[in-house]
Amino acid sequence: MKLYYDLHIHSALSPCADNSMTPNNIINMAYIKGLDIISVTDHNSYFNVETIMKLGEFRNILVIPGIEVTTAEDIHLLCYFHNVKALKNFGEKIYENLPNIKNKENIFGNQLVLDKEDNKINEIDKLLINASKFKIDDVYHMVMEERGVIIPAHIDKKSYSILSVLGFIPEKYDIKFVEISNKLYNRELIKNYRVIYNSDAHYLQDINEPINEIDIKNKTIDKVLEYFKVEEK
Repeated sequence: MKLYYDLHIHSALSPCADNSMTPNNIINMAYIKGLDIISVTDHNSYFNVETIMKLGEFRNILVIPGIEVTTAEDIHLLCYFHNVKALKNFGEKIYENLPNIKNKENIFGNQLVLDKEDNKINEIDKLLINASKFKIDDVYHMVMEERGVIIPAHIDKKSYSILSVLGFIPEKYDIKFVEISNKLYNRELIKNYRVIYNSDAHYLQDINEPINEIDIKNKTIDKVLEYFKVEEK
């Protein structure tokens, strides 16, 4: 079963995302564009994910529980989980270990928690785009404890990527996929990894068109994560 995906979308919880990135707007835009699977991966936080997952059911869009973590080294990692409980277990540790620096909305943007009707129910005070206290090793082992999947984000970018910081991907990590933003990127450094292309959307219009697909037997969270854990044959 070939399914179209976009697994790196930011909601209005991420301060760098537009306030129009509400749960309903994200789901409806994904529906209009013909996507089958999405993931909302806000910076170091998960507070809008459960609402978006429930709205996705109405549109028959599978929403993978996810989060984009900034490690202590300033590396962005996409972390995906089998269920909301696992995401919350992991996400609470990340959030608690962010620096206690207050967000300045006029500089960084709002950090909105929204309900199923897109009403604001909370606004997060702690700035979410800072690096957590956890190094990449710590994040990796925490995700593995929850049986999750790590995909290094936008590895072709000159900042906040595992290659720009470390210069390589440590072989000790059980990572099968990396995310690339530019399809023209020279893949020599990542020839041992499979690739996914996500939008990293901060605005509704940037959510992917139905051009990237995965082939899985059933449209379930477990099958999606299983796909990202298996080496290419």
